[in-house]
Amino acid sequence: MSEIAEYYRGKSILITGAYGFMGKVLIEKLLYSCTDLKIIYILVRAKRGKSIDQRLDEMFKIPLFERLRKEKPHTFQKVVPVAGDIGLENLGLSAESLKLLADVNIIYHAAASLRLDAKLPDSVRFNVEGTHRFMELCKGFKKLEAFVYVSTAFCHCELDVMEEKVYETPVKPEDIMRICQWMDEKSMDAITPKLLDVHPNAYTYTKRLAEKLVADYYPEIPILIARPSIVTPALKEPFPGWVDNLNGPVGLIVGGGKGVIRSMHCNSEYHAEVIPVDLAINGLVALPWRTFGPEPLDMFKNSPTVPVFNLTQSGLKPVTWGEILNMGKQATYKNPFSVMLWYPNGDIRSNKMVHNLCVIFYHWLPAILIDFMLFITGNKRFMMNVQRRIHDGLEVLQYFTTREWSFKNDNFIAVRDSMNDLDKSIFPIQFEIIDCLDYINTCVLGARHYMMKEDPSTLPKARRLLRILYALDCVTSFSFYALFAWLIVSCSDTARFVLDSATEVLTALPFVRSLK
Repeated sequence: MSEIAEYYRGKSILITGAYGFMGKVLIEKLLYSCTDLKIIYILVRAKRGKSIDQRLDEMFKIPLFERLRKEKPHTFQKVVPVAGDIGLENLGLSAESLKLLADVNIIYHAAASLRLDAKLPDSVRFNVEGTHRFMELCKGFKKLEAFVYVSTAFCHCELDVMEEKVYETPVKPEDIMRICQWMDEKSMDAITPKLLDVHPNAYTYTKRLAEKLVADYYPEIPILIARPSIVTPALKEPFPGWVDNLNGPVGLIVGGGKGVIRSMHCNSEYHAEVIPVDLAINGLVALPWRTFGPEPLDMFKNSPTVPVFNLTQSGLKPVTWGEILNMGKQATYKNPFSVMLWYPNGDIRSNKMVHNLCVIFYHWLPAILIDFMLFITGNKRFMMNVQRRIHDGLEVLQYFTTREWSFKNDNFIAVRDSMNDLDKSIFPIQFEIIDCLDYINTCVLGARHYMMKEDPSTLPKARRLLRILYALDCVTSFSFYALFAWLIVSCSDTARFVLDSATEVLTALPFVRSLK
């Protein structure tokens, strides 16, 4: 018997952030593997003139829910949308909705502003104030058994070793919330760098504040904190390669595979901390069972501090950025994109100055040239805008590819090891058995199919285009270096003297004379 599925039998669950990448996979997994749960409430905002019911119907039509549509279509009736907004007072819930949610047993709070370029007050309003409102609301949920707060493994960027515990913050979350409420925008912009300190963006900083805020409600509320690392496309479930966004490594795969990204600032020897989304979701489903279930692990029984879990593969399946790049190239050459700007042979560079020079020659100059050609032919220019977005995205991501962290995951592994054989097969979290090259091939195919909407039948044509671009890249590279050498020789007496001397020596050789 699946002990995890039995734990969820008859349970009422509330999920925020249900329309995010992880939120959708979480819903699908719960419905498919814990079918006997009672109900799943999801907090939804009306958006772009569509009602919450319309948005739910649209979500269930995406490919992610295909196996549910085929095998367990009746489970869709167990998902109930509730109108609400984390950014509003009392979450924007009506009295009727509050009464409806009062009997929930398990809460997954995954809603967050993920914009890495957002201003601090905006991130605080959603990630900290919204979480604070939610925690106050949960005090009235008398049947609540587990509150899962989904954080990030990178919320303490200043630490080389991240343990599974909540760390103190230099400034209290309540003080930051008050500052953002009364301070004007200009003053806020002035003090933001000082507040962020070691943090690269407002997202990681506000997640750090929210963790401390959430921990203060323990043990009044049965809370656990889950910190997934960089979440990547699905390994197996609901099917290999599923992805619905171009964030993080997926954006690099697409940009590099299309020949748009040709240089990235990165230390190839540093380890990449990534986790396939289905493994992360399996972890989220298993954590409440072993933390607050009928038979919790001894380490979590009456724990004086809030249980924290680093959902990372640190130390289990180490892989470096350099290895990922090499495997990514192999995967892209095997399964190229149908539309490519240039031959995908970009590289990573640990030296920032060298990288910046490569960006000028490989990113900006080609973009200017393409836009100029579009302009003189009367077409709409777009490449400079594309490169600006790529540049901004790389600036954010390169913070994580030029630093090394170590994440302790003993709590997470303890939960995994306590699962019986059936649960290990239904909710697998075995990083060690992943074949990295096969997985990256899966990621490329997933990005190609689900994000670029390119049918697998176009692969033969794409491979022919790749060969043409390869030949063009070789000719262009040879022409560039030949021109560069000619300019040096034509402008330098010393270079001409060396070249003439070398020519005289060669022509004096018996072998060369015999050829004449």
